[in-house]
Amino acid sequence: MFVDTAKVFVQAGRGGDGAVSFRHEIYVDKGGPDGGDGGKGGDVIFIASENVNTLVDFRYKPELKAEPGQSGAKRDRHGKSGKPLYVKVPVGTVVRKNGEIIADFTEDGQEVVVARGGDGGFGNAHFKSSVRQTPRVAEKGEPGDTFEGELELKLLADVGLVGFPNAGKSTFLSVVSNARPEIADYAFTTLTPNLGVADIDDGSLLIADIPGLIEGASEGKGLGDAFLRHVERTAVLLHLIDAYSEDVAEAYKTIRQELRAYNESLLDRPEIVALTKTEGLDAELIQMQLDALKGVAPDSQLFAISSAAHTGLKEVLRAVRAEVVRVRAETEEAVEEDEDGGLPVISLSSEQVAKSWHINKLDDIDGVSVFRVTGHKIEKFARRTRFETHEGVNRLRDIMKKMGITHGLNRAGATGESLIRINDDEFTLVEQ
Repeated sequence: MFVDTAKVFVQAGRGGDGAVSFRHEIYVDKGGPDGGDGGKGGDVIFIASENVNTLVDFRYKPELKAEPGQSGAKRDRHGKSGKPLYVKVPVGTVVRKNGEIIADFTEDGQEVVVARGGDGGFGNAHFKSSVRQTPRVAEKGEPGDTFEGELELKLLADVGLVGFPNAGKSTFLSVVSNARPEIADYAFTTLTPNLGVADIDDGSLLIADIPGLIEGASEGKGLGDAFLRHVERTAVLLHLIDAYSEDVAEAYKTIRQELRAYNESLLDRPEIVALTKTEGLDAELIQMQLDALKGVAPDSQLFAISSAAHTGLKEVLRAVRAEVVRVRAETEEAVEEDEDGGLPVISLSSEQVAKSWHINKLDDIDGVSVFRVTGHKIEKFARRTRFETHEGVNRLRDIMKKMGITHGLNRAGATGESLIRINDDEFTLVEQ
């Protein structure tokens, strides 16, 4: 069963909590803190594999959860880190989070961490010092990244076959390659894309047979809009047109219009046009059809082929392979130039981003002012704070003072009774 889209729930492992513990041994008076740190939560890692060619497994297992880290323990024992979850996806898979692409798998074996496990919380042994010999503070483990992802498979092929239903695409693929698509004398025989490898001279071509397009395919008519995505990554388009069409020029223009409506950049893709099913036509009629196509596709190479009679196939495959080699070479040169002579990108470092914070005044609640504090670093500290203990909250207040947040809140009008919100937690600026 071929499935090229899926929705999944991805959840990396939560970090383990730090422990609060003190040494209790005979003859050891007032033993020091020995609470261990929590283990890191497991990551969710996607791996591209050539042995997987569909997203069907994600329809039956839409939840992907990594193992959480274990909590720390006494005697300064650290919790065990959670095992990462490795997930195989087909080469050509795109992963989106909130509509944004976070991973694009184009090579076999490519690995991407799509969700990072939460860090483990520090145990109270971490906070001991010469002035704080009995700390009762320990941190919670951070939650792992969690999101609803969208997976989309776009076949990676050298050549994409496009054309009207029953234009002879499946027959062509079955003759020139090892693929065995369903073939019948009616439209929409092909319901899913098919891949085949065609050997020509000393090389080969990976060819994708896309289900037939009709007018309005880009708007959802027929099957075209569901599979046009598979044309996007092909290096060359091989446009097949039935020689028995009433108007081959109009058929050509209709398919081109659907490609334009879906993605205008497809019109710049190298294209070769082939007139199919020519075994029953005389040379004069074939030439007339080719002349009509030349009028609407003056820059494209034109061929007349017959898959049934095996005529013209080698010529068209050689032409396609030459175009594929040229396109691949140009792409590699462009990548090398971009790597060698690209303009430098100026951006904030991760450390600069981590230090930033913002304060927003919210509506008062029963006469008490409310402020929301946001920022990568302070939110991270808040996620690790045990708000049920006054030691944990006081530590967070100390951190806010050191970062200058408390001063910023005072300047914004906050008082000791004001409520401060960070993430989903709420506390007063000064201990009540």
